[in-house]
Amino acid sequence: MEFSAMDELIVKHIQAERDGDLDRAVSVYTEDVQHDFVGAPAPAVGRAAARGFYEALEVGLSTEEMTLIRTFHGNDFCVTEHEFEAVVKGPFPGVPDGAGRVRGRLLHLFEFRDDLISRENVWAGPFTAVE
Repeated sequence: MEFSAMDELIVKHIQAERDGDLDRAVSVYTEDVQHDFVGAPAPAVGRAAARGFYEALEVGLSTEEMTLIRTFHGNDFCVTEHEFEAVVKGPFPGVPDGAGRVRGRLLHLFEFRDDLISRENVWAGPFTAVE
Protein backbone atom coordinates (compact mmCIF):
# COMPACT_ATOMS: atom_id res chain seq x y z
CA MET A 1 0.00 0.00 0.00
CA GLU A 2 1.28 3.46 -0.84
CA PHE A 3 2.33 5.50 2.17
CA SER A 4 0.18 8.44 1.02
CA ALA A 5 -2.89 6.16 0.97
CA MET A 6 -2.12 5.05 4.53
CA ASP A 7 -1.81 8.67 5.62
CA GLU A 8 -5.13 9.57 3.97
CA LEU A 9 -6.95 6.78 5.83
CA ILE A 10 -5.38 7.82 9.14
CA VAL A 11 -6.27 11.50 8.65
CA LYS A 12 -9.84 10.58 7.67
CA HIS A 13 -10.13 8.36 10.76
CA ILE A 14 -8.75 10.91 13.22
CA GLN A 15 -10.79 13.78 11.76
CA ALA A 16 -13.96 11.69 11.98
CA GLU A 17 -13.18 10.93 15.65
CA ARG A 18 -12.74 14.66 16.37
CA ASP A 19 -15.99 15.45 14.52
CA GLY A 20 -17.87 12.82 16.53
CA ASP A 21 -18.78 10.98 13.30
CA LEU A 22 -18.27 7.46 14.60
CA ASP A 23 -19.64 5.73 11.50
CA ARG A 24 -17.10 7.57 9.33
CA ALA A 25 -14.37 6.84 11.91
CA VAL A 26 -14.88 3.08 11.62
CA SER A 27 -15.57 3.12 7.85
CA VAL A 28 -11.80 3.01 7.25
CA TYR A 29 -11.56 -0.31 9.13
CA THR A 30 -11.81 -3.83 7.78
CA GLU A 31 -14.89 -5.73 9.02
CA ASP A 32 -12.64 -7.83 11.31
CA VAL A 33 -10.50 -4.93 12.57
CA GLN A 34 -8.69 -5.33 15.87
CA HIS A 35 -8.77 -2.13 17.91
CA ASP A 36 -6.46 -2.37 20.92
CA PHE A 37 -6.32 0.53 23.36
CA VAL A 38 -3.46 -0.58 25.60
CA GLY A 39 -4.76 -0.93 29.13
CA ALA A 40 -8.24 -2.04 28.06
CA PRO A 41 -9.18 -5.55 29.20
CA ALA A 42 -9.01 -6.91 25.62
CA PRO A 43 -8.89 -5.67 22.03
CA ALA A 44 -12.19 -4.78 20.40
CA VAL A 45 -12.71 -7.03 17.38
CA GLY A 46 -14.88 -5.90 14.48
CA ARG A 47 -16.24 -2.53 13.42
CA ALA A 48 -19.16 -2.57 15.86
CA ALA A 49 -16.90 -3.31 18.83
CA ALA A 50 -14.45 -0.60 17.76
CA ARG A 51 -17.34 1.84 17.45
CA GLY A 52 -18.26 0.95 21.04
CA PHE A 53 -14.81 2.07 22.16
CA TYR A 54 -15.32 5.44 20.46
CA GLU A 55 -18.76 5.82 22.05
CA ALA A 56 -17.11 5.43 25.49
CA LEU A 57 -14.32 7.80 24.48
CA GLU A 58 -16.87 10.47 23.52
CA VAL A 59 -18.45 10.24 26.99
CA GLY A 60 -15.08 10.88 28.64
CA LEU A 61 -13.10 13.19 26.38
CA SER A 62 -13.54 15.71 23.60
CA THR A 63 -10.30 16.14 21.69
CA GLU A 64 -9.72 19.73 20.63
CA GLU A 65 -6.17 19.56 19.32
CA MET A 66 -4.28 16.68 17.75
CA THR A 67 -0.81 17.46 16.46
CA LEU A 68 1.16 14.95 14.42
CA ILE A 69 4.77 14.76 15.64
CA ARG A 70 6.21 11.99 13.47
CA THR A 71 5.28 9.09 11.22
CA PHE A 72 7.10 5.86 10.34
CA HIS A 73 5.90 3.73 7.41
CA GLY A 74 6.44 0.12 6.42
CA ASN A 75 4.94 -2.01 3.65
CA ASP A 76 1.69 -2.73 5.50
CA PHE A 77 1.93 -0.60 8.64
CA CYS A 78 2.34 2.95 9.91
CA VAL A 79 3.36 4.25 13.34
CA THR A 80 2.30 7.76 14.32
CA GLU A 81 3.06 9.91 17.33
CA HIS A 82 0.63 12.69 18.27
CA GLU A 83 0.28 15.25 21.02
CA PHE A 84 -3.29 16.12 21.98
CA GLU A 85 -5.35 18.34 24.22
CA ALA A 86 -8.89 17.44 25.29
CA VAL A 87 -11.76 18.62 27.42
CA VAL A 88 -12.71 16.12 30.11
CA LYS A 89 -16.45 15.38 29.97
CA GLY A 90 -16.56 12.31 32.20
CA PRO A 91 -14.48 9.44 33.55
CA PHE A 92 -11.85 7.92 31.30
CA PRO A 93 -8.99 5.57 32.25
CA GLY A 94 -5.81 7.46 33.12
CA VAL A 95 -7.44 10.89 33.32
CA PRO A 96 -6.78 12.71 36.62
CA ASP A 97 -9.88 13.19 38.79
CA GLY A 98 -11.20 16.73 38.64
CA ALA A 99 -9.23 17.70 35.53
CA GLY A 100 -11.16 20.04 33.25
CA ARG A 101 -8.66 19.72 30.42
CA VAL A 102 -5.85 17.27 29.78
CA ARG A 103 -2.85 17.04 27.53
CA GLY A 104 -1.07 13.88 26.50
CA ARG A 105 0.73 11.86 23.87
CA LEU A 106 -0.50 9.04 21.66
CA LEU A 107 1.41 6.38 19.81
CA HIS A 108 -0.59 4.50 17.19
CA LEU A 109 0.41 1.37 15.29
CA PHE A 110 -1.85 0.98 12.26
CA GLU A 111 -1.78 -2.18 10.13
CA PHE A 112 -3.40 -2.30 6.69
CA ARG A 113 -5.04 -4.94 4.53
CA ASP A 114 -7.20 -4.57 1.42
CA ASP A 115 -6.67 -0.78 1.41
CA LEU A 116 -8.23 -0.41 4.87
CA ILE A 117 -7.00 -0.35 8.48
CA SER A 118 -7.01 -3.91 9.83
CA ARG A 119 -5.52 -3.14 13.26
CA GLU A 120 -5.15 -0.04 15.42
CA ASN A 121 -3.01 -0.36 18.51
CA VAL A 122 -3.01 2.76 20.73
CA TRP A 123 -0.70 3.70 23.60
CA ALA A 124 -1.79 6.82 25.50
CA GLY A 125 -0.33 8.86 28.26
CA PRO A 126 0.42 10.16 30.52
CA PHE A 127 -2.61 12.41 30.73
CA THR A 128 -1.72 15.62 32.56
CA ALA A 129 -4.10 18.33 33.71
CA VAL A 130 -3.89 21.61 31.83
CA GLU A 131 -3.96 24.66 34.08
